[in-house]
Amino acid sequence: MGTRITVDPITRIEGHLRIEVEVEDGKVKNAWSSGQMFRGIEMILQGRDPRDAHHFVQRSCGVCTYTHALSSVRAVENAVGVKIPENARIMRNLLHASQFQHDHLIHFYHLHALDWVDIVSALKADPKKTAELSENASNARWGGTAYYKQVQQRLQTFVDSGQLGPINNAYWGHPAYKLPPEANLMATAHYFEALRLQSRTAKMHAIFGGKNPHVQSLVVGGVTSVRDLDPDRIFQFLYLWKETQEFIRNVYIPDLLAVASFYKDWGGIGGTTNFLAWGDFPESENEAESLFMPGGLIMKRDIKTVGVPDQQKVTEDVTRGWYEDGAAQHPYKGETKPKPGDYKPDDGKYSWFKAPRYDGEPCEVGPLARVLIAYAKGKKEIQEVVDSTLKKLDIPVTALFSTLGRTAARGLETVVIGNVMEGWIMKLFENVKKGDTKTYQSWEMPDKGMGFGLNDVPRGALGHWIEIENKKIKNYQYVVPSTWNLGPRDGKGKPGPVEEALIGTPVADPKRPLEILRTVHSFDPCIACGVHVIDPQSNQVYKIRVI
Repeated sequence: MGTRITVDPITRIEGHLRIEVEVEDGKVKNAWSSGQMFRGIEMILQGRDPRDAHHFVQRSCGVCTYTHALSSVRAVENAVGVKIPENARIMRNLLHASQFQHDHLIHFYHLHALDWVDIVSALKADPKKTAELSENASNARWGGTAYYKQVQQRLQTFVDSGQLGPINNAYWGHPAYKLPPEANLMATAHYFEALRLQSRTAKMHAIFGGKNPHVQSLVVGGVTSVRDLDPDRIFQFLYLWKETQEFIRNVYIPDLLAVASFYKDWGGIGGTTNFLAWGDFPESENEAESLFMPGGLIMKRDIKTVGVPDQQKVTEDVTRGWYEDGAAQHPYKGETKPKPGDYKPDDGKYSWFKAPRYDGEPCEVGPLARVLIAYAKGKKEIQEVVDSTLKKLDIPVTALFSTLGRTAARGLETVVIGNVMEGWIMKLFENVKKGDTKTYQSWEMPDKGMGFGLNDVPRGALGHWIEIENKKIKNYQYVVPSTWNLGPRDGKGKPGPVEEALIGTPVADPKRPLEILRTVHSFDPCIACGVHVIDPQSNQVYKIRVI
């Protein structure tokens, strides 16, 4: 007899998400992704000054804050026809790259690692053997038997108190966990060290952005950070970058490889079909033609053929969303007209998400899409780290189309984007040394205009579209990565990427669906959620709390 399971809530993400799956013969047969929170910021923006839009939209989220502001000012700049100075472009790149370093570290250690690492198992580890493992696996600045014994004692205190805090109420002892106790203890220690580093990476945003979250230095036409061009502040940023990049190279990547070596079977689980990236990090005045991380489109996993994405082919379908019915529309023509209703995943509406489509097809966006596209387009920096990783793990390139590949891609692009930051920092310093401190280009607001701003943020392809009339915002729409990845079926019944990825996922213990969390978390959803596992042959219900 099958079972019907409700898992609610899943934390370690931001916002509110519900996932339902049908489990049959130990595998997911069908899945539905449902956004459970309506925001409506597009409606709030109507009638406001376009120059204020980025202050509103970056508050869509407290995690990926800067990214919306950047896309928004780019949209207005596109509408009014202003080109920003080189220093502004460099500082925007540095802020954006800092977001990648901060977000990806947090995701791996604090949002996703517990899907692979059994922390309580670390209590059985031999600290001496853990120290030996660490010396072989990573180049961390800390270590030794005494260090790992201290970490183990801290963990024991948590367990004995019955108050595990952020690591409470997980599926400890689940048969899907494969790491030995010593590897679990090493990863637990690095979990704690990464917590300390969070505040350090956030300071990079504060140096050039004024604060974190929600930077204040972006304006249409450039940035306002003239004071931040002081050489001392530039080198303060450089110091924090070095500290963060050292952790990424010497701890994050070795941990990623160590974990992946025990979960190679996940190189065949959780894959999708189509991939989209707008690209980002412009390196010259001709921004669209000089992106360090290139844009592209891969359909049906054909990495030999990479298309050139066209924002005009983006539409949003509302057939399965709680909105007034209408045809799929490009964001310029899109409307946000909420119409709450019943939850009907099988034959009706079941989500606050719209269903983004590119030329009618669902596309995965995010680190895996970016890495696949850069790899296929011959980006040397990406090809080197991908080929090296595949060789170390002894797995084929096809293993990238998976939950494991998605998790690995996030780490690999963190290294590559972090590496290029040093050149940008030094270029900024050279400009200042030569007396070039220009960070803003003046412009005038037209009576009418339309523009779009595209960028690729830690979670994937992001686009903002604006229409200006009488110098005010007439219409504003944005399509975010989590909508691309976690959107529902469309009018043709095509599932969204997460829905597709979950199908076929093994579930060893329906009462503790750890495997479902692995695939959902691998997309780094920017919404807090409840996962509901359903077997259509039974009405039995379990309520489970998870982290």
